[in-house]
Amino acid sequence: MRVLAPHEARYDVNLRPAATARVWLGAGQEHETVAVPGVALGYNDALVAVELSTICGSDVHTVAGHRSAPAPLVLGHESVGRIIALGEHGVKSVDGVELRLGDRVVWSVTVSCGECDRCTAGFTQKCRTLAKYGHERIGPRWELTGGFASHVHLRAGTAIVRVPEALPSAVLAPASCATATAWAAVSRGAAGRPLEGVRVLVYGAGLVGLSAVAIAADAGAQVTVIDPSAQRRAFAERFGGTAATAPMAPADIVIEASGHAVADAIAAADVGGTVVLVGSVFPADRVPFDAEDAVRRLLTIAGVHNYTGRELAAAAGFLTGTGRAYPFAEVVGEVFALAEVDEAIAAASAPGAPLRVAINPR
Repeated sequence: MRVLAPHEARYDVNLRPAATARVWLGAGQEHETVAVPGVALGYNDALVAVELSTICGSDVHTVAGHRSAPAPLVLGHESVGRIIALGEHGVKSVDGVELRLGDRVVWSVTVSCGECDRCTAGFTQKCRTLAKYGHERIGPRWELTGGFASHVHLRAGTAIVRVPEALPSAVLAPASCATATAWAAVSRGAAGRPLEGVRVLVYGAGLVGLSAVAIAADAGAQVTVIDPSAQRRAFAERFGGTAATAPMAPADIVIEASGHAVADAIAAADVGGTVVLVGSVFPADRVPFDAEDAVRRLLTIAGVHNYTGRELAAAAGFLTGTGRAYPFAEVVGEVFALAEVDEAIAAASAPGAPLRVAINPR
């Protein structure tokens, strides 16, 4: 009889009642419910009962057919939940502490091997064998792959961070996408230098942009945020930024979080400035690039996509600490039941929708 390799080991968890997941079948089709009565955990896997999931813009784009995705698929990658089962060899959090049953956690959107050249170079979010929650086709032994479900099966290689009981789920759920990505963007722009007095310009007052505003302002930066929406500009000022419709002066760090103002962002950087592109995660028109101008202004132009486990932990720590001073709890509007996923996505797609619409499977 063949002996199972460690990554193939199974610890069967029977669920009564069965876990349920809402499965997306393709553009123009309603979600269907799939019951999952049991989960086979690997040695270092975990099973989490979902407390709340929020709908990211990429979920909306997928359902609308604006980005390719393999169906059938359980969408959702912004979630907070509680560990209800662990593989035989246990699971450690990002800080190296053994996780226990009952721990409240957030987790990375990515599953990384930790051993390939990209992982060892620090680019775990670009692992050679990468898997992503809310983006993978469901299959045998990994059906609970996304947050629009009662449970999520966390595989070995997932960055997991424990979070406090007192912090609202509406604050914590987006941490595994918007907040952690914003932290990565600000960190890339800062490049290790203190931000006290640094001029930071943020394009886009969506949740990634607002999170970047709060993170930079909290570190002492002078932050300006550009957005065409008067409502979002007013909200941005509560996150520590000065709202505007156009740059008032060149900036030391420019974070383009909308995906629609790349050329403007590059033009707004001062001599020696850094431009961080984080919002260009969907197809768009090509942007003209003046290489001579970039050379003469000594610009650094960096791309940020997703984040590392350390950045997720730092983002969660910010929300737990000084981030409490900012109105993150107000970014979530209406909350829907799991059975109402299609209605929730429609609400998230509507003009004037809140920054996040949530799904509560309980």
